[in-house]
Amino acid sequence: MRTILRRAEFFVLTLWAAITLNFALPRMMPGNPAEAMMAHYQGKLNPTAMHALEVAFGIKTNQSIWQQYIQYLGDLAQFKFGISISHFPTPVGEVVMQALPWTLALAGVTTVISFALGTIVGMIAAWRRGGVADSLLPPVFVVVSALPYFWLGLMCIFFFSLTLHWLPLGFGYDEGASIQLTWSFVRQAIVHAILPAFTIILTSIGGWILTMRNNMIVTLSEDYVRMARAKGLHPLRIMIQYAGRNAILPNITGFAMSLGFIVSGLLLTEIVFTYPGVGYMFLQAVNEEDYPLMQALFLMVTVAVLGAILVADIVNAWLDPRIRSSQ
Repeated sequence: MRTILRRAEFFVLTLWAAITLNFALPRMMPGNPAEAMMAHYQGKLNPTAMHALEVAFGIKTNQSIWQQYIQYLGDLAQFKFGISISHFPTPVGEVVMQALPWTLALAGVTTVISFALGTIVGMIAAWRRGGVADSLLPPVFVVVSALPYFWLGLMCIFFFSLTLHWLPLGFGYDEGASIQLTWSFVRQAIVHAILPAFTIILTSIGGWILTMRNNMIVTLSEDYVRMARAKGLHPLRIMIQYAGRNAILPNITGFAMSLGFIVSGLLLTEIVFTYPGVGYMFLQAVNEEDYPLMQALFLMVTVAVLGAILVADIVNAWLDPRIRSSQ
């Protein structure tokens, strides 16, 4: 319990700092969302519309910075993030929810698959050190992981889409299709996600393999593993329960952070494949100077990463009694 409380204190403090920074940065920049939207029309709108836009965006020019900060915290508590400039007059929350499911489905599934496959392959490679799996798989996947992602994505599009015509070029579904929860639309989404998912797994699995292999090699030299072998335990039990369980501990935090960063989207992936996720939306928000949308996305990523790290710390303390006893 003490471990959880200490981690929760760190989570709350860091979250408050992130929220405060998220509030301060846009106000340190020149102008405001209303002025940015007026600039898009290059003076074609009547200047008297400025006040109406400020009211629509919730800008209180007559309030002090502290009053704005208190109101900002109150709006966050009610999940109110303002009005999007690039999607005016749609609220930011509705805009984010249009892209978030796409990112969670693609990045979430591929991250779990990469971590699981990388952990298993790295464990087997270390257990059979010097064998075929250890000599071939880690070097190959590490080299593939070092390739520029956008180049690998373009090569996949060239071969599988333009040359072989097996898979679509990109986007999340067929052109002209309406988003609805039917098997036909789900099948479209799965087919369109194959190429992005394939390239993500190829470029990320090498790191998990190498890290797990190195951790496993160190763990296999520990005395408790030698004792388990001396007792004549089954090799599979030693590999998974004795060596694998302890070797995976350093990877849990990295995996949790990867899960946290899922909500930020995979920017290069979504640009190359024009995938309608959060990363592509983030790029559009920057190009359109959509401050409310950028603020909401930044805060969402921060909360997700902090929450993932908090869960990882709790899982580590549960798996490793040494962490609990050191608190």
